[in-house]
This record gives sequence, structure tokens and C-alpha cells, in this order.
Amino acid sequence: MSITANRIKELRKQKKLTQSELAEKINASRMAIANYETDRNNPSYAMLSLIADALDTTVEYLQGKTDNALKTPVADDNGDENEPLTPNQRHIAYSIDPDVSDEEREDIIKMVQLAMKHRRRI
Repeated sequence: MSITANRIKELRKQKKLTQSELAEKINASRMAIANYETDRNNPSYAMLSLIADALDTTVEYLQGKTDNALKTPVADDNGDENEPLTPNQRHIAYSIDPDVSDEEREDIIKMVQLAMKHRRRI
């Protein structure tokens, strides 16, 4: 069986979806899903894209071009909570008033994470 067929079936089962449920999500027939999973038919790129979205993965993963099933890229060092803070992150962290409320602290953290995500300076 092809890697695409295996991965569609594997992810569908991980998501606890039946073939019928997956078919309904992508507006296809259960038989179409069965044929993709048994390698009788190959889905078009458009269909593969719908399947990937329904299974919360990427077309590249389903095609075997990557082993990362996650839809979003793997976090870089700045996204890992266990990594030490960079000098800029330390500056921001140490400049926060120690009397700030938990809610305000969470808002500040979200703002910094958003800025880092978009690589903007704050």
C-alpha cells in the first residue's frame, strides 16, 4: 500500500472518524475514502487538500514528503518554553512590574508571543 493510503487511514483512525464521517466532512462518498485507503484510487491534489484539512494535517505529510503530521511548523528555539530566555526576552521579562496581576501578565506574554510569531519589534 502507498504511504498516502496508509497515512489517510492512520490519521482517520487517530481522529476516531469512520470512513463515512470523513467522507461527509469532505463531501465525498464512503466508497471514495475506502478506495483511497486501499490504494485502488489516488486522490487528486484538490481532494488530498480537503482530506488533509479534515484530518488536521498537510498534503505534504499525506504524500510522504515530510514526517511532520502537524499543520503548523515545529516551533523554533524561541517557541520552546524549556529553552533559556534570549537577552531581549530577559529584558522584557525583567521590566514587568512585579505587582502586575496574573491577567495582565498573561496579556503581556500573549503580546510578546504574537510579536515573536510575526517577527515584529515591540
